[in-house]
Amino acid sequence: MPRSLTSRRRWRSDMRISIIAAVAENGVIGRDGGLPWRLPEDMKRFKALTMGKPVIMGRKTFESIGVPLPGRPNIVITRSRDFSAKGVHVVHGFKDALDKASSLVGDGDEIMVIGGAEIYRSALAFASRLYLTEVHEAVEGDARFPDFERRRWREASRDRHPGYDFVVLERINDDVTIQAF
Repeated sequence: MPRSLTSRRRWRSDMRISIIAAVAENGVIGRDGGLPWRLPEDMKRFKALTMGKPVIMGRKTFESIGVPLPGRPNIVITRSRDFSAKGVHVVHGFKDALDKASSLVGDGDEIMVIGGAEIYRSALAFASRLYLTEVHEAVEGDARFPDFERRRWREASRDRHPGYDFVVLERINDDVTIQAF
């Protein structure tokens, strides 16, 4: 998984950065600070895929959950210098989150980006895998998954269910060089 990041800080190239999200047909991922659906199997999959791995999220996502996710290091990105929460690592940018995550994982470990929309947008350039739950309906909502070029991703697996599919996409060209932003 060759990657480089031009930066003053050290970012480990052996980390796999993955995004996990449930996305409606119209791109909606959230409504009024929560999920616009109830999919128990999706929640089980989320827990299984993220357990023991660092999770990166935005402040609004953290506040919608209400507590740190147990069994995994929680990294919360916020612009507010006054924000603090017990049981989480608070950082002030996506690159800072990667730096923190790199100090919390072993060689070749996976870091999970769990939302929200702005954090997904930042993470897409770094991610080599997307774990998507494709919800088979258009729903009302105020948060959307960012547009991305699907042709740059290969479908590694699809598990079909009534009303949704579990899909894993892997970046076709994993040789990504990212310049500091």
